[in-house]
Amino acid sequence: MNFSIIVYILGWVLRFQGFFMIFPLITSVIYQEHEGIWFFICIVGCVLAGTLMTRKRPKNNMFYAREGFVTVALSWVLLSLTGALPFTLSGEIPSYIDALFEIISGFTTTGSSILRDVEAMSHGMLFWRSFSHWVGGMGVLVFILAILPLAGGQIMYLMRTESPGPTFGKLVPKLQQSAMMLYIIYFVMTLIQIVLLLIGKMPLFDALCTAFGTAGTGGFGIKADCMGSYSTYLQAVTTIFMFLFGVNFNFYFLIVIRQIKGAFRMEEVRWYFIIFAAAVLGITINLTAESGNLLYNFHHAAFTVSSVMTTTGFSTVDFNLWPGFSRTILVIVMVIGACAGSTGGGIKVSRCIIYIKSAARELSTLIHPRSVKVLKSDGKPIERTVIRSVSVFLVCYLCIFTVSVLLVSLDGFDLVTNFTAVAATFNNIGPGLEMVGPAGNFSMFSPLSKFVLMFDMLAGRLEIFPMLLLFTPSTWRRH
Repeated sequence: MNFSIIVYILGWVLRFQGFFMIFPLITSVIYQEHEGIWFFICIVGCVLAGTLMTRKRPKNNMFYAREGFVTVALSWVLLSLTGALPFTLSGEIPSYIDALFEIISGFTTTGSSILRDVEAMSHGMLFWRSFSHWVGGMGVLVFILAILPLAGGQIMYLMRTESPGPTFGKLVPKLQQSAMMLYIIYFVMTLIQIVLLLIGKMPLFDALCTAFGTAGTGGFGIKADCMGSYSTYLQAVTTIFMFLFGVNFNFYFLIVIRQIKGAFRMEEVRWYFIIFAAAVLGITINLTAESGNLLYNFHHAAFTVSSVMTTTGFSTVDFNLWPGFSRTILVIVMVIGACAGSTGGGIKVSRCIIYIKSAARELSTLIHPRSVKVLKSDGKPIERTVIRSVSVFLVCYLCIFTVSVLLVSLDGFDLVTNFTAVAATFNNIGPGLEMVGPAGNFSMFSPLSKFVLMFDMLAGRLEIFPMLLLFTPSTWRRH
């Protein structure tokens, strides 16, 4: 284990954390809020600590998969531990555990909240909550790699670990250019949404916070009813961009370089469109059969499916009150999630495709034992290592999910609340059903349950393995 390079990179994470906090500090200054002093103190602390850790570049730059997993996991833990400080120091979230829950939910783009009255918070703190979504959406290390070439070609281990999905592919030959390209697409799409929201007469502060939550597929609202009080136009814009940020960013890169046919040949993207359309259609029919008003139901079904499937978590209505069929569809798309290589969470559409193809191949093998069938995606064979990885991922996913539900159930709440609380945090969605529905929050859980759900949020965002390796003794042995 090369500890020196890990400490060096963590130092840069702290320095960038200080840089990120400048924006909520500016917001506090604009609104003349005294809470800004706590951002200033945290900025100074992060920059000083980060500078000490990066003062001397390590002589040994060797960086392998083990260091990559550990560095990514520790980076997100460090971001969360320091990011929670302004909430607690200012007294707006007095409990550090609650503040940690809130900021982990922010950075992991989950959107689950312990706040009972979000509108009582200062503008600076509200901005920090939403901005953490934007930072965590693409990944803080991806951002750092776009700016700094830290460890040459071996930095692929960081990119591969932080990029969601079963595989990682470079957009361009150089990794730093790939990271830069991702953030350019991310920034431009965010900017376009902000402009469209402003055209709809949404206040600038609201537009920024909404766009940050949409881009990161996070879903922290700045109003008690989240998006419910905004106009139909503003809700429609948010619906479209939630859906777009759930698409694999390779799709947008192919469009940028004018390979339109190649973009629409991506199997995962096609299935993402199909699953989304089927879910919206099913819920719209179910709601219309119950209450009529087709257009109204279609609008809110599209918004909610886009929010839940991309694991954003915004809401316009309390879907906890919908019929059982509609809520079941939401739970299904909640687990499936968005595309790999997007800012969305969940198992990912690409993994689901591999699971279905693997099952079909096994059934075919039972009938034709001597047949040899190669699994393909986008016309290319899927490597055995990828198939093995997604299989192990599913086993770990189910084990963690089961243990989490058991531990959370110690609080004595009903099964639907416990199950969907874990599903909402592990899949980085935000709201669940019953007590943790759109009209509820997570404040009633015990400290133990909150720590379980915080682990689930981090594990879900980092695709499980980096967080599990932190608790594996062999990870820390020197070889």
